[in-house]
Amino acid sequence: MTAEVKRSGKSLQAYLLGLLEKEARFARNREIVEQTPLPGADLSMDEIVAAVREARGDSGSGTESGAA
Repeated sequence: MTAEVKRSGKSLQAYLLGLLEKEARFARNREIVEQTPLPGADLSMDEIVAAVREARGDSGSGTESGAA
């Protein structure tokens, strides 16, 4: 960490404050994501596989070895 502080050109106090602020923003983002259902969260595995295959242009009858 000392090397990172030196590379940043900041004081240790300013560097640590920046880290704390960054972590606080990430924590808030996690809270928002946990509260808000993600689009497609209620899709089945078959629906997801079909959507991926459609996006790729796959017909689904290729030479795959049973992988979904």
